[in-house]
Order: sequence, then structure tokens, then C-alpha cells
Amino acid sequence: LQYNRVWIPDNEEVWQSAEITKNYKAGDHFLYVQLEDGTELSFPVDPAALPPLRNPDILVGENDLTALSYLHEPAVLHN
Repeated sequence: LQYNRVWIPDNEEVWQSAEITKNYKAGDHFLYVQLEDGTELSFPVDPAALPPLRNPDILVGENDLTALSYLHEPAVLHN
């Protein structure tokens, strides 16, 4: 999962885009990410409910939501 981009919940922004900076292994309780502003976080996760993956930039602004690779709340709101 390292270098994949995900959406993490945020109290002010609702969702923030982040890039995974350290490979996640099954059973880990933290996901190490870097936000778009450069802030690095160890984000606590439930191994049964990892954060949603972010769509590639080429799909941003897509008119047809069914064309998105990942269709979930943060993807729809961002699009």
C-alpha cells in the first residue's frame, strides 16, 4: 500500500487527501501518511475498516461518476 493515496476523516475539512509513506501490514494499528501540506501523521486505523483509496488525478472532474475507479463519499465530494 505504500505510496497509495487515501482519504482520511478530518474534523474541519471532512476528508483530507494523504499519501501512505510506510507499507501497511495486516494487523497494524496505524497508517503512516503525509498530508498534501507536508504534515506527516500516524493515523490510527481499524484493520477491518481501512480508509478509502483516492482516485487517480486523471479522473478528477469526471462528469460520469460511474467512471471513477473508487466510488465512495470522499470521491464523490472531491469530484
